Amino acid sequence: MRFVIQRVSEASVEVEGEVVGSIGRGFLVLIGISGSDTKEEADRLVRKMVGLRIFEDAEGKTNLSLGAVDGGLLLISQFTLYANCRKGNRPSFIEAGPPEMAEELYEYIIKKCSESVPQVERGRFGAEMKVSLVNDGPFTVILDSEEI
Repeated sequence: MRFVIQRVSEASVEVEGEVVGSIGRGFLVLIGISGSDTKEEADRLVRKMVGLRIFEDAEGKTNLSLGAVDGGLLLISQFTLYANCRKGNRPSFIEAGPPEMAEELYEYIIKKCSESVPQVERGRFGAEMKVSLVNDGPFTVILDSEEI
């Protein structure tokens, strides 16, 4: 499982011209799910993400968590995070989780995040989406279940 976390001052996602999710200050999170991922791995990554202290305090140090700044989450499923580009120029997505399994874990992640973060917005699983963001920093962190 991979989370690409971008600290944002604002972010939104559109499907077919309609905004389906938007936040102000917080994290835009692109979520990739592999075929071997589990709820236990999701729990671990959600805990780590929510606890990340990457917002600046009064002294300008990255010392504050999402909760400390009343930040929101915008969670976007993105199977292309499991693109395998080793051979040729056309990526293979065989390592990405099958849609039914990945959607179930994506919904689980949304539910778990909602337990500790008051504002959790989302994209639409499997849809063609237009994602807009203002990356604050820029500040981007990648969490990978194989490394945490």
